[in-house]
Amino acid sequence: MIDWRGSLRVAATGPSVTYGLIGVCALLFVLGPASGLRTGYGTGESLLAAQGAYFERWGVIPSELLSGAPGTLLTPFSALFVHGNWLHLLGNMLFLFVFGAMAEERMGHLRFGLFYTGCGCLALCGYALAHAGSDQSLVGASGAISAVLGAFLYLFPRARVTSLFPFLFFLPLRFPAWIVLVFWFALQWLAARGAGSGPGVAYLAHLIGFGLGFLYAWARYRGIRVKAPAAATEGEGQP
Repeated sequence: MIDWRGSLRVAATGPSVTYGLIGVCALLFVLGPASGLRTGYGTGESLLAAQGAYFERWGVIPSELLSGAPGTLLTPFSALFVHGNWLHLLGNMLFLFVFGAMAEERMGHLRFGLFYTGCGCLALCGYALAHAGSDQSLVGASGAISAVLGAFLYLFPRARVTSLFPFLFFLPLRFPAWIVLVFWFALQWLAARGAGSGPGVAYLAHLIGFGLGFLYAWARYRGIRVKAPAAATEGEGQP
């Protein structure tokens, strides 16, 4: 878990794309069957069936996507706004809230929105290519948010990050962002190596998204000095 605290220089309109993405994801989750809040989806087995059908309709199914089945070409985009449960949603949105504002400010609203959705779709497609025979639905914004983390690592490596490590009794220790994000990447890589072919967390999509985000920021902003954000408002997250 991390608890990030840092100064953000926010544009006059604020990080509107970041907030908009969070709002859309939250709204669709509440309205969908995964939240369990809408009685129209039933309970018990009926609810589970509704959830499965929802994920299959809007999520990425690698075998179907690669076969070019009708209605699947847009699923890498729609899957970015679908989440499997409350923990999945809250964890992703908290990371986006913490790291997205500064990345959006640096890139600009439109470029950040295109970067987020483009890298997210590519991360899901990359996962599908690596698991071409899988019939499991893949949903969530993790690939896109991992791209934001990768870009953040390149753009703001010296931003101060307070990390809470369980094996150190949750002592709050402050590190530069590059240490925390490289450590996060290493954990994802180790988890991806140990992951089986069954359902679970798509760690490979995280790695692909992170790599894409870092490479984009390097290609777009190399040689351009990134100014330290002025003190204006403070963001914090605890995924």
